[in-house]
Amino acid sequence: MKRILITGAAGFLGSHLCDRFLAEGYHVIGMDNLITGDLANIEHLFPLKRFEFHHHDVSKFVHVAGQLDYILHFASPASPIDYLQMPIQTLKVGSLGTHNLLGLAMSKGARFMIASTSEVYGDPLVHPQKEEYWGNVNPVGPRGVYDEAKRFQEAITMAYHTYHGLETRIIRIFNTYGPRMRVNDGRVLPAFFSQAIRGEGLTIFGDGSQTRSFCYVDDLVEGIYRLLLSDYHLPMNIGNPNEITVMQFAKEILSLVNNPKAHIDYRPLPIDDPKQRQPDITKARTILGWEPKYNREQGLALTYEYFKKVVKPAVLV
Repeated sequence: MKRILITGAAGFLGSHLCDRFLAEGYHVIGMDNLITGDLANIEHLFPLKRFEFHHHDVSKFVHVAGQLDYILHFASPASPIDYLQMPIQTLKVGSLGTHNLLGLAMSKGARFMIASTSEVYGDPLVHPQKEEYWGNVNPVGPRGVYDEAKRFQEAITMAYHTYHGLETRIIRIFNTYGPRMRVNDGRVLPAFFSQAIRGEGLTIFGDGSQTRSFCYVDDLVEGIYRLLLSDYHLPMNIGNPNEITVMQFAKEILSLVNNPKAHIDYRPLPIDDPKQRQPDITKARTILGWEPKYNREQGLALTYEYFKKVVKPAVLV
């Protein structure tokens, strides 16, 4: 039986990855320090014999007994609210954590994958973003702790591949959504759903003309699975190239939730907020035979069902 270590296992993406690899017959070892993860995301897995959980911070020495075939490093604060509140932890999990896990992969002979991000492109001057684009990142801006942690993560992973011959994979994840997103994590989709359900103002920064591209979580997990098992070691974009303005997206949420009290609330644009986000997924299509299957209407409907359960409507006084 193949054994896989998934860090960030109690988080949004990590928990879905645990589900997928268990469904594929793997023995899954989940690891999380729970600073942003939630055990509720994986509590359904605890009765399973092929699942084990380690409460551990990967920025410290990591030990896992027995064989390991794969390591997926998905541990990191991933929303602006998180990494602005935890800048040091964000830098450490991307640097020290990655170093520790690369060492573990070397000792076990395991294939190693990192969760990189579209944020390595910064506020892009190239559109859509191809993997060959080097990015436009402010290393000392408020988002720099996350952007540079991920850029370092890519660099050290590639160094281990080149110098030590380690089997490595680098996935650059664009905006992803679905069940188990944290209600108050500050990203646009959970914020909009929560605000609309409560009948509050949907917070739009600037005039809402900035664009994003949203990928449903099941599509992303399929892309991760295919990339891990492929022979491709260079960075690869995985995301949905269907681009939409934040304003259009807010209107779609308002229409879906249909709460007459919900409205648009404009706020100043944050520093270094990207104006455009759209992945070029040519490599994923040609190398992996992958592209998204869920359109936004389908994905939002599934995600809304989750948020209706976890977001409490505003109490009338």
